[in-house]
Amino acid sequence: MSLFSLGGSSDAQAQPLTNGATIDPDVTSGHLHHLAPDQQAAFAAFKDSAAQARLYSPDGPRPTHDDPTLLRFLRARRFDPQKAMKQFADSEAWRKKHTVDALYATFPPDEFESARRFYPRWTGRRDKNGLPVYVYRLASLAGPLQKELNAVPPERRYQRIVALYEAMTRFVLPLCTQLPHRTAPTPVSSVTSIIDLAQVSLPALWALRAHLQEASALATANYPETLGTIAVVNSPAFFPTVWGWIKPWFDEGTRRKVHVLGKDPGPTLRTLIDPADLPKAYGGELEWTFEDEPALDDAAKGVIGEMPKGPVVFEDGQTRVP
Repeated sequence: MSLFSLGGSSDAQAQPLTNGATIDPDVTSGHLHHLAPDQQAAFAAFKDSAAQARLYSPDGPRPTHDDPTLLRFLRARRFDPQKAMKQFADSEAWRKKHTVDALYATFPPDEFESARRFYPRWTGRRDKNGLPVYVYRLASLAGPLQKELNAVPPERRYQRIVALYEAMTRFVLPLCTQLPHRTAPTPVSSVTSIIDLAQVSLPALWALRAHLQEASALATANYPETLGTIAVVNSPAFFPTVWGWIKPWFDEGTRRKVHVLGKDPGPTLRTLIDPADLPKAYGGELEWTFEDEPALDDAAKGVIGEMPKGPVVFEDGQTRVP
């Protein structure tokens, strides 16, 4: 499932959850330091296959791919090494075809920052498990912004999405892994997302349908298992209609991650995110809106100072340009 998409957990759960509901995701099963013996064996077999295909090398000062990345592909295929190998090989071919590393390294910083306005944004905060909290307020794409988005050539729009996913997997997630979190030393490899449907009309969502589906397909294939909990807030009465459009995009496992919270999401969201790290619009205390830059917490400020501009990576405790 894409960070730039909507979803629902099941037909029954396409309606808002009741007040008092809690969100307590399992963020360790199938992750590093929490693998069952059969999962560890599958992981070893997958890495061996990838190495034999020359798609992965553990040698040198740094492996070509870190363990959290490889495990995301394996979890996406329910620890079936052959299926995970097929998706991983296809993704590596995709990266080569689209020269993803070069694209990210040379992406203009001003365009990169401008592109953030159209997609989910990191609040600069994390949930109680240490996962970065992203917000996507779709009403912000209405009017002039939607016209601006539509004016971007499809190929460049696609490249923007790729660049923003690279920023998430190469900067935000490694940074959050470095910061203190409940499941340490298990790396942080997914995000918590709030999808805000306030003041969004059915025609507006219909107009964004193709764009969201394109982004969803890109992410499902090439950035699997980067989404943790997805909270849909301020869902309108027509949400079941929207759910009907998008249900075929996702598998059952992905749909189970989505919680439809309705018009008063605060009580439920506060079971997942501390009030100090939850924007006021969703029942928290954080002074942050979708148009704002990330409001880094003290721990993040202690590591990186301020939020860098443009494409960057976080490696070995340092921020650098790719």
